[in-house]
Order: sequence, then structure tokens, then C-alpha cells
Amino acid sequence: MALVDRLPKHLFTNRGWGLLAAGALALGCAYVMGRRDLLTLAVLLLILPLVSLAGVRVLKPKFQVYREFNPSTVETANTTTVRLAVARSTYTSGHVIMEEQLPPRFGEPPAFRFPARSASGGTSRYEYHLRSGKRGQFRIGPVTAEFSDPFGLSLRRHSIDDGDILTVTPAAVELPATGLAGARGNDGVTATRIRANPSDDDIMTREYRHGDPMRRVHWAATARHGQLMVRQEESVTTPEATLILDQRFTAFSGGPGSGFGAHDDDSDLVTSPSFEWMVTAAMSIAGHLAERNYSLRVLDSFGGPAFLRSRSAPEPDTEEFAGVGGLHAVAEGLAAIELSGPRHVRGDHHRMEHSRADQRSQGNHGPDHRESGASASEDSVFDDRLMDKLAAHRLRGPLLALVGTMTAAEARALAPAAAYGANAFALVMTDSSRSSSNDDVLEILRQAGWRVAAVTSRTSLVAAWSSFDEGGIVAAAGAAMDVRRGAAVPR
Repeated sequence: MALVDRLPKHLFTNRGWGLLAAGALALGCAYVMGRRDLLTLAVLLLILPLVSLAGVRVLKPKFQVYREFNPSTVETANTTTVRLAVARSTYTSGHVIMEEQLPPRFGEPPAFRFPARSASGGTSRYEYHLRSGKRGQFRIGPVTAEFSDPFGLSLRRHSIDDGDILTVTPAAVELPATGLAGARGNDGVTATRIRANPSDDDIMTREYRHGDPMRRVHWAATARHGQLMVRQEESVTTPEATLILDQRFTAFSGGPGSGFGAHDDDSDLVTSPSFEWMVTAAMSIAGHLAERNYSLRVLDSFGGPAFLRSRSAPEPDTEEFAGVGGLHAVAEGLAAIELSGPRHVRGDHHRMEHSRADQRSQGNHGPDHRESGASASEDSVFDDRLMDKLAAHRLRGPLLALVGTMTAAEARALAPAAAYGANAFALVMTDSSRSSSNDDVLEILRQAGWRVAAVTSRTSLVAAWSSFDEGGIVAAAGAAMDVRRGAAVPR
């Protein structure tokens, strides 16, 4: 039995190898004993497995496979149910052993027999579950079928479909409510003036609500009521927000846990722990704003669509998203987003070599994105193209920047963008080995009007988000009212 187990299993079954062995033995006996009947038996025993092998190679049965994921896209650490329906499109007899091929991260591939005991109408149905702890796109399948001849002597294994892509999106972290809304009121909308020059009699006011912009404070009504009052003479439209997602390789090449490469052998995303933190932040912020009826623009650090190089994005050229469909598109775009651009590490005099070439991402980025060229200068980041995009939606809502480690020059390039948002917030990835440089970058942004939170890949996203809201807008309103009252006092 041990010898049989060592024989190749992709040609003959144990029964087939047994017939071949018996045929060889009969042939030897026929030669020694000179028996013609033994020779006939030997030829029969030898030919039958060979004919069976030729039969399963030539008369290859065909199958139809339908595969469905429920849900069709799944968040990391959640489970999706895979439903398989397999039908035979040509007539064959006997049972077939099938196996669903899976990436290594999903464990052992499921195996099943066809037809199933519960098969109906010639179609067998199967179901199993998958869960991934990392985002990305993974090929599920193909189904390989191992079938034999009616006598069970020979085997043949081949793929009967091409497989399907499962998209695993980053899971959002629930963020606390803050005063980050900028031009958004507590009612979940942003204001658009409907009267060019309303008189005091036309203006309706209400009490200040957390998140109301300072430009809506009505000072006369505030003085009359003794508390902050805001104008209500405006109609409502969809609130807006702009998210800048840094994807530069150099911005995430330093600091602890900054190793690059694939998640594992079955994923080829160029990423790092710090970039994964930013991707989770982007997904969480998008979900947080979507719950508050925001439309969201997502740009990269060069002013282009953030998902232009994401192979999982349903519409890579799109940069504006709204509603449930928009949030779903953002999640899909983030599923396979990765780092791009020149791959040298600041402070090093050599370039890191990686197995994946940059040509795919460079070719898709377009001539306007100067980081795509091999000789692109990092000084072009946060340049006029980005500023023009922000100016087109000036003060229509909050501006949020998720950026990696920055130089002082890059911080100065980004700093003026704060003027284009009703409020400007930045999550900046910091490198513990460059503490003095970190302080300079943060100070440059703060002086320009950004609210900045310095983070690492181990920072709590909820804590970083909450640091933006320290009652700042209420304090600013009180200070502005004191200034207004002081100016009204006659000298």
C-alpha cells in the first residue's frame, strides 16, 4: 500500500495502477511459462487503463459554473457567503471531485462531489464562507474538476471556469460627532443665500447650534438676546466636503512599521502600516460625512481623482461622491488603492527596488500628474492644480487632508489650501526619528489656519478625530463677539 501511495495520482487511480501492475505480472508469467492465454490477459489488463486515460483526455466533460458573493463586496474581518451552482453541459457518467481554488489567506480550499445529493434539474449547489483581515481584490476560483472514466481507472483534473474577483473594502471606524462641519448647520445642510440684500426685518434668526459657521452669526440679534444668534434667511442645498488623500510612496517610507510590499503572497498591493491607517481614516471619514448627507470630493495630493490608479474603483476618473451609492464607490475605490510615484526614501542615496514596476500606475496617471514621471520633483506636490480644484468650491464646506510625512517645503505648499475650506483639518503621519522636522511641519500648517493632528500607525483614529473638536468654534464665536462689542464702545 505504501508503494501505491507514492505513485502519481494525476494519471491513474489505485485501481488503474493495480490493473497495470497485474498486467505487467501476467505479461511476465506469459513470457516465462509460454502461455498464450496469460498473454491475452496481460494485454487486456494493460490496454484497459491506457484506453481509459486516453478517453478522459479526449472526451473532456464540460461544466457551467455560476458563482455569487453575498454581500458582493465585504468589509475586512466580515464574512461573505459564496454560493456555487455547477451544471454539466455535456453527458458523462460517474461522480466528479471538485475543488474551489482560493488564495492562501483563506485557508484550505473547499472540496465537494458532483453531482450533489441534493442536486435538482441537473444543477448542484454548494455554499461556503470566506473572511479576510486585509483589504484588496482576490480571485476566488477557478473550480477544478477531477473526474475519472466509468471504470474508475484514470483521472483528469482541469479548471472548469475562470474564477471571480472578491473585493474586500476597508472597515470604517465609527467616529464621534464633532464641530468639523464648517458650513454645515446642525440640521445637516449647508446654506445658500436667496436674498441679495435682506433687511433686518426680513432676517429670521435662531439660537446658535454646534457646527454653525461664524459668518452666519447675527450680531444685532445676539446683542438683543444676550446669546449667540444666527441668520436663517437662507435656503438649503447638499453640504459639501473635500478630502485630500496622499498616496505618495515617499510620504509613507519612514517611521516605525513602514515596511513595504504585499499584504502576503496572494496580494500585490504596495502599501505600509502607516498608509493602511490613512486608508482606514479615509473610509471612516467618508462614512461619517455620508451619514450627515454630505457630498464628498476625494482628490490626491496633485489635484487629480484619488482613485485614478485604484484597480478596484468602479469609475476611476470620478472625484465627487454622494449618497449611499457614492459611499459604496468610495469603499470600492479604497479597496485596492496603493502607494505610487518615485520610490526613494528620504535621507537615502539609493532607490528601493521592488518587484512591481511603476509603469502601470505611471501610465494611468496622465501627463498633468507630474509625480508619475521617473524624474518627477516632489516640489510639485500640493501645486496649482490642487489649489485650482479647491478654489472652484471655495468655502462650501470643510477641507480634510490625510497626508504622510512631509518636509517643510511641502507643508508650505499645502498651507494656503486652508483658505479654501470653511474649516481645514489635517491628519499628518509623523516619523519619530524626525521630531524636529515634524514640529516645523505642524507649526507651518497651524499658522496657516489648519487644525492639525499628528498621528502614527498606532494612533487611535477616534482620539485623533476628537482632537479636532475642543470647543474651538464656540470659543472663536465668543472672542469675535467680545471684539464686536469692544468696537461698539465709543472712545
